[in-house]
Amino acid sequence: MNEGKKAEEELGPDGLPGHDYFLDAVNHIDEAVANKSIAIGAAKGIVYSLVETLGTMVGDPDLPAHLKSGYMGALDLAVELEAKLSK
Repeated sequence: MNEGKKAEEELGPDGLPGHDYFLDAVNHIDEAVANKSIAIGAAKGIVYSLVETLGTMVGDPDLPAHLKSGYMGALDLAVELEAKLSK
């Protein structure tokens, strides 16, 4: 499968990535930090970007409630990882 097709499949019918996409990203970064396969500074930057992106999405008043709850869960997990990396 080509990269463009795979990226399209990760988006929902509304054109937004599902909350699982963000959960996978946060978990991947957490595992990379645990395995020491990513620099802490890089991990912090990526997690910061995830928190900012999810915060913007959650704050969108037009976002349907079922999407908002999924994104909130991913945001909470990202914030927890951000705090863990700051220690």
